[in-house]
Amino acid sequence: MSQIANQIDAARRLGFSTISDVLPPTEISNLVDLVEAFPDTVSTGKRGGIRNIFGVFPWASKLAWSPPLRRISDQVLGKPSVPVRGTLFDKTPGANWKVPWHQDLTIEVVERVEVAGFGPWSTKAGAVSIQPPAWVLEEMISIRLHLDPCGEENGALRVVPRSHLLGKLPEEDAVRRGAQGPEVICEANAGDAVLMKPLLLHASSASRSPAHRRVIHIDYAACELPAGMMWHSATEF
Repeated sequence: MSQIANQIDAARRLGFSTISDVLPPTEISNLVDLVEAFPDTVSTGKRGGIRNIFGVFPWASKLAWSPPLRRISDQVLGKPSVPVRGTLFDKTPGANWKVPWHQDLTIEVVERVEVAGFGPWSTKAGAVSIQPPAWVLEEMISIRLHLDPCGEENGALRVVPRSHLLGKLPEEDAVRRGAQGPEVICEANAGDAVLMKPLLLHASSASRSPAHRRVIHIDYAACELPAGMMWHSATEF
């Protein structure tokens, strides 16, 4: 099997994997320039991250629909998928934090529609968020595209292999189960993509390095929502 095929298989079995050189250095450099050109008033260096990047960066939707990323998400999920949420993270000395063990349990939709099994509701960065049943999260994959090298010293993602098979866990159970391990640190180079199932237990430590740790995190889904509920998806290119 090829490197990509092996990592696609690993993402399905283990809940995570890393694919090297998903984008070439020239494209990564271009993305860094686009991020750095964003106004200082909401710069990632001050805020540590930007939600709903499809509504903030004109180039973000095009990236999410690009063939290299779509091929990966489609292959992991085994059917056509669409990008449904995008976030930019960056850990710097001015915006540094640690994240306890947890699962990603929310999705973003266009508007609130009351459906049994979906809830509670919230609104973040102008997007309506909801916790769906586990079956929705099982039809999703997150692609974390690294714009900078990321090692243990600057807060790389930490995961518990196969924990995505545990289903949705209460917050306290996720913290306790994550601490039991075994833990894997997902180090990555610029241009690499870390794949992660939303239900995978994951965490990250505060960075011990002053360097940027910019990650574009894009969620893809391969299912329709019930009762007319619609994904808050990126505009297709």
